[in-house]
Amino acid sequence: MNTLVDEVARAHDAADLLEVAERAYGHEEKARGAIFTKPAVVDFMLDLAGYTVDKPLHRMRLLEPSFGGGRFVLHAVDRLIETWKRDNGAEPLELRDALCAVELEAKTFENLGQTLQQHLMRSGFSVADSKLLADSWLRHENFLLGEPLGEFDFVIGNPPYVRQELVPNDLLQIYRTRYPTMVGRADLYIAFMERSLDLLSETGKLSFICADAWTRNDYGRGIREKIAQDYALTHYVDMYGLDAFEVQVGAYPSITVIARGESVRTRVAHARNVDAHYLRALSSDLLAEQPGSSDVLTLDAVRGAVPWLLSASPTVSVIAQLESHFPTLIEAGCRVGIGVATGADKAYIGAFDALDVEEDRKLPLATNKDLPGGVVTWGGKGVVNPWRDEGGLVDLTDYPRLAAYLEPFREQLSRRHTAKGDVERKWYKTIDRITPSLAYEPKLLIPDIKGNGDAIAYDPGTLYPHHNLYFITSTTWDLRALQALLRSGIAHLFVAAYSVKIGGGYLRFQAQNLKRIRVPHWQEIATADQDEMRRVGEIGEKLSAALLERIYQLKAGTLSFLEEN
Repeated sequence: MNTLVDEVARAHDAADLLEVAERAYGHEEKARGAIFTKPAVVDFMLDLAGYTVDKPLHRMRLLEPSFGGGRFVLHAVDRLIETWKRDNGAEPLELRDALCAVELEAKTFENLGQTLQQHLMRSGFSVADSKLLADSWLRHENFLLGEPLGEFDFVIGNPPYVRQELVPNDLLQIYRTRYPTMVGRADLYIAFMERSLDLLSETGKLSFICADAWTRNDYGRGIREKIAQDYALTHYVDMYGLDAFEVQVGAYPSITVIARGESVRTRVAHARNVDAHYLRALSSDLLAEQPGSSDVLTLDAVRGAVPWLLSASPTVSVIAQLESHFPTLIEAGCRVGIGVATGADKAYIGAFDALDVEEDRKLPLATNKDLPGGVVTWGGKGVVNPWRDEGGLVDLTDYPRLAAYLEPFREQLSRRHTAKGDVERKWYKTIDRITPSLAYEPKLLIPDIKGNGDAIAYDPGTLYPHHNLYFITSTTWDLRALQALLRSGIAHLFVAAYSVKIGGGYLRFQAQNLKRIRVPHWQEIATADQDEMRRVGEIGEKLSAALLERIYQLKAGTLSFLEEN
């Protein structure tokens, strides 16, 4: 049976690649196409981008790069026709170049073609003219690999949410070659953004509703750098917690407006609801010379490839102040890391006492279940360690009990990616190297997914962390004092700003986010304050806002919100 990868390798023209792409992930495109953006949200985005009836839209060009159900197209057509009729438009051919809408999935393309023709006829166009315009405006192709489309004054829409895993590797490599902003584990919407930006006219604007992960995640660094260099992020509206679509989606969306030209300060807001009246008022406020609502902030958010802080929360100004005056955890002498990923937990992890290996080939293991309420309560798990202390794998002939223990798992372990290339010598390696000294080093243990930072726990040097835990060690900071500081809301403050939200509003306390936390140098804190921080940490309490303000040299009341949360 021919694989999709084989077909990609044989594809030589656009038609072939279109078919391969549609078969590879067209099912997800089709599903996504059924996710209608709510009408009020569509109108809100058109307004923010400036696609409004006070302009000669019939003499301008709009692009929808993945039209799906077609709601953006239909709303744009209504505005287009209104301006054309007001200008005494008489010849429908005048509108042929005013709109371009692209779709990959064949059935979706056909459905909108029929819907659009009927829509135009209800607007007073003849059957022939309706078909002519629909045929002129709609294109069935892979937007990422399609023919040149010219320049556009507006690019508006909801790019597809297609994970890399759904794209055949060879086709993915074509995308990566063509779109250099697709770095790391970037979803296809990043490539849609890149091509759409390249198609903007000198005064063009892009308005997308899509997942907000690109503004903060590592995989968004390429598109952030591109925007920072050649474009201006004019508006950003957080839609977190709102039903912006007719059905529930897994990603938390935001609305982004980007224009060609030098960077400007960004108008930022969090939408409170998706009521049409409210959104009209919000768009007016976002576009006003001076915003009249406290819901709208103006930020210097675009900072090159580094993550952007795009929030209407007043905490952003506090973070900016701390970032300008204090070092990161790493700069302050701390190390941030993640526990061991074995690649086969059932083979390497079990009850410590039941692991029948040499005593120096196992370590007591800490998991997230061992940290209830931020206190370490070891559940008795252990991890088998096939690594020499100085690096490299041990020779199994030197450890007969270890060899006998691992042998039943040999076939399973040999199939792992980490063992390929040298199965004979590497079949029993864990994905991550285990360094026993970490187990005996005092450290803070932090579960990955939590609602706040209360679960940060202190381990005096007894356990090795599992990969669902992050850890902090330090040669300079007193860890009990640091635990008290982080649990007092400082960790949550930074992680909430930089982390991508997941289901239930939980945050990812990942290394990349923890490394952004700012703290003073330990030796620069007054001795009396150091003593108080240690005391608070040892009894498991949190630092007062007043003490935090003193440590961070902030005005009284600046951090009072930490005690309210």
